[in-house]
Amino acid sequence: MTETDLRPSDPRQTMIGAARLFYQMGWMVGTAGNLSTRLPDGSFWITVSGRAKGELTPKDFIRVAPDGTVLERHQINDRPSAETSIHQAIYELFPEARACYHVHSIEASLVSRFTNNNSWPIPAIEMLKGFGIWEENPQVEMPIFENYLQVPRIAAEIRDRFSANPPKMPALLIRDHGVTIWAPSPEAARNYIELVEYIFRYIVAARRVKEFDFATAI
Repeated sequence: MTETDLRPSDPRQTMIGAARLFYQMGWMVGTAGNLSTRLPDGSFWITVSGRAKGELTPKDFIRVAPDGTVLERHQINDRPSAETSIHQAIYELFPEARACYHVHSIEASLVSRFTNNNSWPIPAIEMLKGFGIWEENPQVEMPIFENYLQVPRIAAEIRDRFSANPPKMPALLIRDHGVTIWAPSPEAARNYIELVEYIFRYIVAARRVKEFDFATAI
């Protein structure tokens, strides 16, 4: 199967385009990151583990059932992303979610280290409107989760925390690892990644300006 063989309703083409963009931006270097899109039957296409994200083809996705069972794959040895359990948790928690994207950027990792707390306040900047947050001076925090070696442990903590306290914006950080967003469509997911990465760059730049001003005032 080639990209031209995909049906218009097949979301893999959209994910391939998004992955190439994210690779070019330096957010999916090498094999880092993972993308998924949920289908009407509840199953979802997710990137195969260990694939270069700037060179994905339709064969580099696995269709997975909500319980994690592999339904379709190109080669018998292909494995779904190591973070499939996180995508399962997101789709279980947020029925409106139709796509879940995870990328690795330097800025996201830096922001996750700016605090030891389990969240970070997001500045009230214009980009929040892209997430449907239209309040004046909104109080929004980015949830932060520890980066355990056993990914299902991260997924379990996401379920526990969000079941009790859903986030105001559809995004979370894993410390020293990157951001995960979820959205009502693959197209919206790409936009959300671009918006949240802008916010991270803003936070890092603002911190640098503050430190520079303090240093020059001494």
